Amino acid sequence: MDASDYTQYRPLMFSIAYRMTGSVSDAEDIVQEAFLRATKDKTKDETKDETKEPDNQKAYLATITTRLAIDHLRSARVRRESYVGTWLPEPLLSNGDADDAPGPAELAETSDSLSMAFLVLLESLSPPERAVFLLREVFGYAYPEIAEVTGKTEAACRQIFARARRRIDEGRPRFETSRAEGEELTSLFLAAARGGDMSILFDRLAPDVLFYGDSGGRGEITYAEPVVGRDRVAEIIRIQLARTIALGASLQAAWVNGQPGLLASDADGGLIAVISLDVLDGQVQAIRTVANPEKLSHLGPLSQVWHLRSRD
Repeated sequence: MDASDYTQYRPLMFSIAYRMTGSVSDAEDIVQEAFLRATKDKTKDETKDETKEPDNQKAYLATITTRLAIDHLRSARVRRESYVGTWLPEPLLSNGDADDAPGPAELAETSDSLSMAFLVLLESLSPPERAVFLLREVFGYAYPEIAEVTGKTEAACRQIFARARRRIDEGRPRFETSRAEGEELTSLFLAAARGGDMSILFDRLAPDVLFYGDSGGRGEITYAEPVVGRDRVAEIIRIQLARTIALGASLQAAWVNGQPGLLASDADGGLIAVISLDVLDGQVQAIRTVANPEKLSHLGPLSQVWHLRSRD
């Protein structure tokens, strides 16, 4: 394995690891470890005077990545179960333009399988179930390949996938967000944050809209459960936008995990939170806000004043 292998296969490996873990930092660590292990395996072969490469480097690296992700999820189970409040994935940002240079989200092959809603849904599956489902549903692997990756029989993989598919389909969200529609909805948030009429924004909230907040227990409010209903969610938005204006913070439109969203930053440009919107039929069906600073550090400088104040 050399630099060219890393450049060629890193997007696939990151795609697998991120969807498995929901964490950018963990996915990066898994990809690095996978290449280190592949390099060591090659070195051992050369020491034995064997120059044979793995028959299929892509499959070889995907196998190592998947197995490392399964091991990671098993070891992190206690930490995940003890997480304070609502758990949401670490957000990935993209600008949504196909002609621009690819960012992390493009490297993860942006699609509905990258959305926060989908990644949260995967949490209902065990690590092996998640691996089988993703390899088959998202990456299009054949059952013989999945069996080799997971170390299970083809028959077992078929059964696991069928069960996982039924479970995921029961709660799988639907999105019909065009770029224009996403920009229209985020512009309503931006206008409200500048002191505009909030009623126009609230009219675009679905009657049963959901609000999820992930602060990791480090914010002023910890949401253990989603807030449901247009009136209750509108009140949360009203309060947060009023504070945004009062404290000199601002909102910026962004594409978050392939969905329209917003970045909240302080007056110095430090990141406060990342917001993702689920949109269907022109209405906001769900709002997901990640404000845990540990989940935002990969996106750039954080708001020291905001996060330190919340912590204190």
